[in-house]
Amino acid sequence: MDAVHIYHGLNDVPADLGPTALTIGNFDGVHLGHQHVLSQLQAIGHARGAATVAITFDPHPAFIHRPGSAPDLLTGTAEKLARLQASGLEAAVVMNYTEELAAHTAAEFVRRYFVEALNPVVVVVGHDVRFGRGNEGDFGTMVQLGERFGFEVIGVEDFPVDGLQAQEPAARCSSTAIRRALAEGDVAAAAQMLGRAHTVAGEVVHGEARGRELGFPTANLSQEAEGMVPADGVYAGWVTDRQAHRWPAAISVGTNPTFDGVQRVVEAHVLDRPDEPVEEFDLYGQRLRVEFVDRLRGMVAYEGVEKLVTQMHQDVGEARQVLLDAPAGLQRPLP
Repeated sequence: MDAVHIYHGLNDVPADLGPTALTIGNFDGVHLGHQHVLSQLQAIGHARGAATVAITFDPHPAFIHRPGSAPDLLTGTAEKLARLQASGLEAAVVMNYTEELAAHTAAEFVRRYFVEALNPVVVVVGHDVRFGRGNEGDFGTMVQLGERFGFEVIGVEDFPVDGLQAQEPAARCSSTAIRRALAEGDVAAAAQMLGRAHTVAGEVVHGEARGRELGFPTANLSQEAEGMVPADGVYAGWVTDRQAHRWPAAISVGTNPTFDGVQRVVEAHVLDRPDEPVEEFDLYGQRLRVEFVDRLRGMVAYEGVEKLVTQMHQDVGEARQVLLDAPAGLQRPLP
């Protein structure tokens, strides 16, 4: 598969791109619902001989419209683009989302950013699509504008996720439903909707070193890590370094209540550390990806270090077993 082209703004789009099959969205998480749309886009685009292109935004529109209550993002921009590239698209256009862009009416937006810039012959979107000033445009508006500007509009139905369809209000695969699952610590349900384990990625920084003192050294992620941090608790998962080395891990999320901690941290204890000396197994300063497979327990303040260490031994054993029993898609390295 040829490399997917990433264009940052319309000025980067080459004049000879040709006719396109186009979709649009925030694509936060690039979950199974998004992947379903992208798969349909590719089939339709290839049948029409059109380049398949996705328009997305950076920052997420919520950070412009309601910065005080914007949602936690499932993925940072870099990982979102990597996931879009892995989907097989021919191009993705990252639009800088500003108040000026948001002020365009639905018709102005489609004319400028679709018709004049990308020459679509077909637009493929979910039936819940919203666009234009104040989200005034919906699917029906898109159909009308397609008739006006000469492109076809195809709607894609919601993607069914086994075991989730009957669970209101998370009856459809959506970024909101995934955030809800993560806020409850249900990383298994989040993985079911994502099609992979949820990931938090960031630089490894020095912590309090209490884990090392207790015999359970951990890699602590910086506060600037990307990806929504799930509810406090202990999880089974994987960690991957920048050289693509991947290890099973027991992961702690919380404030370390046994030691009266205040700041929430994500710290991962590698279960099968390499045989080389500890000083040579140094992750400090590296960018680490932490994948959450399943939650083992909530966060508890223990009365004394001895009880905490006993529990940590139990957590490590449970984490190892969970990872051995995990579905194949959560065992092997992810793209």
